[in-house]
Amino acid sequence: MDVKSKPIDVQRRHSQGKTMKKDLHPNVVECTASCACGNTFTTTSTKESIRVDICSDCHPFYTGSERQVDTAGRIDKFKKRYQLS
Repeated sequence: MDVKSKPIDVQRRHSQGKTMKKDLHPNVVECTASCACGNTFTTTSTKESIRVDICSDCHPFYTGSERQVDTAGRIDKFKKRYQLS
């Protein structure tokens, strides 16, 4: 690709001799994440270890133990209105 087919800003940077800065981004390493429930798993991060309060093994949405909070019978009113059950 010749210089004339590149966008103008790329031509300008190339002609000024500017290149990308080195060592700008932090190093990403393999990380061990540990949950309060005792579950551990590996992921990538800029830190070597992470401690979390809740993970997919103990979160109610993923475990199926999710409860719906019924304030003033709103769920019953909704079901009654649309004859759901």
